[in-house]
Amino acid sequence: MSTNLSIQESLYPELTCFGCGHANPHGFHLRSYREGDLPVAEFKPRPEHDNGFGFVNGGIIATVLDCHGAAAVMWDVAQRGWNDPTRRPVPFLTASFEVTFHRPTPLGHSVQLNASPESLDPSHIIVKSEMSVDDKVRATVTASWAPIRSR
Repeated sequence: MSTNLSIQESLYPELTCFGCGHANPHGFHLRSYREGDLPVAEFKPRPEHDNGFGFVNGGIIATVLDCHGAAAVMWDVAQRGWNDPTRRPVPFLTASFEVTFHRPTPLGHSVQLNASPESLDPSHIIVKSEMSVDDKVRATVTASWAPIRSR
């Protein structure tokens, strides 16, 4: 992976999100980078992420995939100028997601992440994220993102 700042660090350095926020001292500090047109990342699950059977817990997998998908959203929103400085820290939030576990994700291995936008609109974004180990897809998330609206 790159030694440059990640998407998360460069766009939202003060974000406290547990998965991708670098201002959260207890979080994952996920780092996603642009490779071509898409974000990629590597994540090393820790022993405490065990599901009790030697595999990564499903909630951890969903969090990592949701937050990696957020990198795709953050990047594309910034590139299109859809950022609204009055809506901090991010202009969009996960509205829903569907996770599919294709096969167990073993502990002790780095996982590779990729994400790709399926639909980009200022009122609704859909991103598909994928987790792989040894070139085998372990889990996917299709997430719907909505802009934060003032109430």
